[in-house]
Amino acid sequence: MKQLVVLSGKGGTGKTVVTAAFAYLASRGQRPSGAVCVDADVDAANLELLVGRRRTEEHEFVGASLAEVDPGLCIGCEICLDVCRFGAVRLADDGWSYQVDALACEGCASCFHQCPVEAIRLVPQLAGYWYRSESYDGAPFFHARLRPGQENSGKLVTLIKEQALSAATDGGYPLMIVDGPPGIACPAIAASTGADVGLIVAEPTAAGLQDLERAVAMAAYFQLRSVVCVNKSDLHEAGSRAIQDRCRALGVDVLSPIPFDEAVPRTMAEGRPVTELSPDSPASRSLVRLWKDVREVLADTN
Repeated sequence: MKQLVVLSGKGGTGKTVVTAAFAYLASRGQRPSGAVCVDADVDAANLELLVGRRRTEEHEFVGASLAEVDPGLCIGCEICLDVCRFGAVRLADDGWSYQVDALACEGCASCFHQCPVEAIRLVPQLAGYWYRSESYDGAPFFHARLRPGQENSGKLVTLIKEQALSAATDGGYPLMIVDGPPGIACPAIAASTGADVGLIVAEPTAAGLQDLERAVAMAAYFQLRSVVCVNKSDLHEAGSRAIQDRCRALGVDVLSPIPFDEAVPRTMAEGRPVTELSPDSPASRSLVRLWKDVREVLADTN
């Protein structure tokens, strides 16, 4: 089974549009067809709006444990105040015992281990939820959503990817497509782990070029083969040429570009990929060529 991760140096480049188009095209291929999809952008998940057909499972995701002081046991020794490096321990309203600010606590457990009367406990926090849904032809689709202000998004990405890998193996699916989060932080690294190819979707702007370079550098650092696609390539042809020139200098292949096409936002508003609702549009025809290019690259990887 092959793994494709769709990345971008920044948000808004069209990464999810490409992933949704690929999910639909994968379901139209020769048997065995279809692809297990993963929305790894757990901070702002939206692939479900385009490819999700029916949720079949919902699970809680428990993140870090935060410290909590039992005021009935606290003796006001101030040890927890001294050992906390994050300023999370504060004087309680009674004026002598101490409490922990949950928003400032990092869950390092220093206060828990140092408390001489065991007045502090670590409380697991509900950080979000992860889901299994059905996509095209009943193919498994895994996605998740963090609660506001929660961290550990990299761990949540790893969790849903593990679930997707298991489902792909059990179902005999030949491909897993991961809609990665934007940027190059921990969630993007987690989304890229184990992938065979990283498709980086870029936009033809000065900022887009800089963001692309960071994404290419991240992929290279983790020895992930990367290829590039320029979305809305015809809106700024000089910018598109600059991306092509830079990729050539970096030794990164540039695949079929995608032109600006008003059919894309129109079909997104209807909750479907452009390749499904408007197959003859310029964007759809380009996405079909891009899908062919990507499959050839995947077939060329070991």
